[in-house]
Amino acid sequence: MIHRDYSDNTAATPQVNSYKPMMVVNTSENSSEGAKAKVTFVSILKSILLYFFWSVLLLAFIVGIGVFFLFGIPKIQDRRISQAGIVWGGSSDETTIAAIADETEVAEKKIKSYNKQLSLLVPKTSYIIINTTDNEFRLYTDNRLIREGKCSTGKNTILQKSEDKKWVFKTPKGAMRVRGKTTAPVWVKPDWAFIEEGLPVPSARHSSRYEYGSLGDYALTLGDGYMIHGTLYQRLLGMPVTHGCIRLSDEDLEAVYNTLNTGSKVFIY
Repeated sequence: MIHRDYSDNTAATPQVNSYKPMMVVNTSENSSEGAKAKVTFVSILKSILLYFFWSVLLLAFIVGIGVFFLFGIPKIQDRRISQAGIVWGGSSDETTIAAIADETEVAEKKIKSYNKQLSLLVPKTSYIIINTTDNEFRLYTDNRLIREGKCSTGKNTILQKSEDKKWVFKTPKGAMRVRGKTTAPVWVKPDWAFIEEGLPVPSARHSSRYEYGSLGDYALTLGDGYMIHGTLYQRLLGMPVTHGCIRLSDEDLEAVYNTLNTGSKVFIY
């Protein structure tokens, strides 16, 4: 009987390795989330710092304005007051106020004196004021304005005939007086009236020198050939177009003629 020893022949038992699957971690996603958290934190920190900065700046601005109104304006006012010669506080107050009162009294006395001198210059009777710049007149009676309106005065031009012969067409300025009054005045044309029109100068008593109706219904003579009279060209009133005389409208001329007397003052400026 054959004996077999199976002790060394162990059955071939298959070796099974226990496999455990490894856990895979996505490192890219984790790093991305960390970066986002970091950016969010930085943004919040910046916002906090920026808010803090503007808050401090606004607070400093408000404090500055308050300090200016509290200390700056009173100093400016004190400086202006001191520049005006007024010092508040202390014993100098009464002295300064007394000095101002004295100066005020002196000024009032001077004003009264000037008004008195001025009243002596103002005519007690009727007078007329001519403004050659604006070509306007004002008529007064008893120092009361009773009429005003447009007029025409000298055109401020020169008519040159020769080197030694010329005429300046301007209204004289200054204090004048009415030397005469006439109705239905006749204009005796001077030499320049013919030269200006390019006409030969006639003899002194030639009929062409006498022009009727061109001066209106009234005339007030002022001397040296100057007059206050009417005009055929009333549309030009308010403009400097005359040869030196003062032209008025028909209505204004009648009022002036009836108000002013011989010797009445005529102030032209």
